[in-house]
Amino acid sequence: MRLGVLDVGSTTVHLLVVDAHHGAHPWPAHSEKAVLRLAEQIGPDGALTRAGADALVAAVAEAQRSADRLRVDDLLAFATSAVRDATNAREVLARVRAETGVRLQVLSGTDEARMTFLAVRRWFGWSAGRLLVLDIGGGSLEMAVGIDEEPEFARSLPLGAGRLTRTWLELGPDSDAAPDPAAVVRLERHVESVLRPVVDDMAEIEWDRVVATSKTFRILARLAGAPPASAGLWARRGLSQTGLRQVVGFIRHIPPAKLAELEGVSARRAHQVLAGAVVAEAVMRRLEVETLDICPWALREGVILRRLDQLEPPRRPRWRSLRRPPRHPL
Repeated sequence: MRLGVLDVGSTTVHLLVVDAHHGAHPWPAHSEKAVLRLAEQIGPDGALTRAGADALVAAVAEAQRSADRLRVDDLLAFATSAVRDATNAREVLARVRAETGVRLQVLSGTDEARMTFLAVRRWFGWSAGRLLVLDIGGGSLEMAVGIDEEPEFARSLPLGAGRLTRTWLELGPDSDAAPDPAAVVRLERHVESVLRPVVDDMAEIEWDRVVATSKTFRILARLAGAPPASAGLWARRGLSQTGLRQVVGFIRHIPPAKLAELEGVSARRAHQVLAGAVVAEAVMRRLEVETLDICPWALREGVILRRLDQLEPPRRPRWRSLRRPPRHPL
């Protein structure tokens, strides 16, 4: 069947269309993005601005038209932290439904962590053992641990790269000045204070393998020397704590406009990379993670896999006898 996933995130509205069935690899058939930066459209009162809501409605309407054109059987539309945290979220969602016909489901931070964990588990399989999964989005950091497809520990923290950039660093996509060193120090202290109680809660939790998802981690891994996107989906990519510290030491002195010129850094996210790197470094250091793997699957794939599990029961294999049929007499 053909499934569409419409992901309304803090930076982009992303439509991913896949051809898939239960138990099969969901192969992408179409992908399109609209850069809205909704997290930056939150006003002083905590509400999504009229301009932000207008842009969201237009992007969702365009995605719906694309889904219709591509004959999508089922469109799964969801929103994450930017819409979730807006004080006028209910009004915005109602307007999207009224003007586009699309019903956006708002995922909780815990649901984000659970869905992402499912995607990582399916990608690496049971041989990965107990997984610790980390995901730095635009508005939040998700952490999940478990041995099964459902994590036994899942937590979401307001430590997204976009949120922290806007609140603590005041950097824009076209900033041509290096980050303020004092602001970076304040950001580091804030991240430590938010992480501390969660790290304490995880003191007795163990894992066998650490995996990270999200564009932020992929950019950091590339800056630390991981294979480029041109190496293909199956290339193994990782990030070490040592390599990450070197990246942080370098980019804290680089203006976003210059950082965007580096291979692997997208122009629309360059100003958020430092904040994301600060979070990643603090998490790896506090949890004593020396190295982690990068998974190409994340939240969208988790939503797809969960939906397929709900729609189609596992198919029973048809076993063929290995015995040789009896010979007919001449």
